[in-house]
Amino acid sequence: MAELDGVAVDVAQLETLALVNYGHFTSMEVTDGRARGLSLHLERLVRDCRQLFDADLDPDRVRHLVRHAVAGVTAPVVVRVTVFDPDLGLGRPGADAVPRVLVTTRPVAPPPGPGLRLRSAWYRRDLPEVKHVGLFGAVRLRRAAQRAGFDDAVFTDAGGVLSEATTSNLGFVTGDRVLWPSAECLPGVTMRLLNQARAEEPVTAAVTLADLPHVDAVFATNAATGVRPVAAIDDVHWPTDHPVLRALARQYAAVPPEPL
Repeated sequence: MAELDGVAVDVAQLETLALVNYGHFTSMEVTDGRARGLSLHLERLVRDCRQLFDADLDPDRVRHLVRHAVAGVTAPVVVRVTVFDPDLGLGRPGADAVPRVLVTTRPVAPPPGPGLRLRSAWYRRDLPEVKHVGLFGAVRLRRAAQRAGFDDAVFTDAGGVLSEATTSNLGFVTGDRVLWPSAECLPGVTMRLLNQARAEEPVTAAVTLADLPHVDAVFATNAATGVRPVAAIDDVHWPTDHPVLRALARQYAAVPPEPL
């Protein structure tokens, strides 16, 4: 299902998104008209719209459009809200923008299997603090990782400092402490919800590839899969049943979803 401003979208309206590839989005799991972290997703959309388009986005209108798109749907779905301007061409992207809202849905994937196996790669997303549609570099590295027998890629800088996975935040466990990378990355909604749910201040650190043998557990977070254990990065392996990982999964599951 795909609707642009509440109306079924046609191919011509998607040409700019496909050919110019300028815009931003957020994805959330919706069940029975509720989404965990909805207010944070809307906050992200408003912030990124101002940054990419110099334009305001009405969060109440976005909620209405998502409600319209999932009306009558009771099964869990992943809703993606993409903000772009179909009239903003490649030749004059500096023109005043009138962003529009594309809402698409897809079925929720089956529960994830064993822990993720990640391959490190030297990469930094353009404007990493924005969840933009420019995914070529990240998807290229995910493809290369999967072709090499891994599940996904994880990004580092030239010094081996880890930042994030292709479409997930990365967290590390040492003892009973959770560490988040201090490197530039997208501040994910799931990560932010976990930090709100935990009774301690978030701790960030510069974690390098050389530090990985001294870490007790690793996990990835995103809105589609919640908290997922990481079984390996390159040739360093961890157990996927660490008690802190189980506690994080329980804390995330206990976050009440918000009505659309």
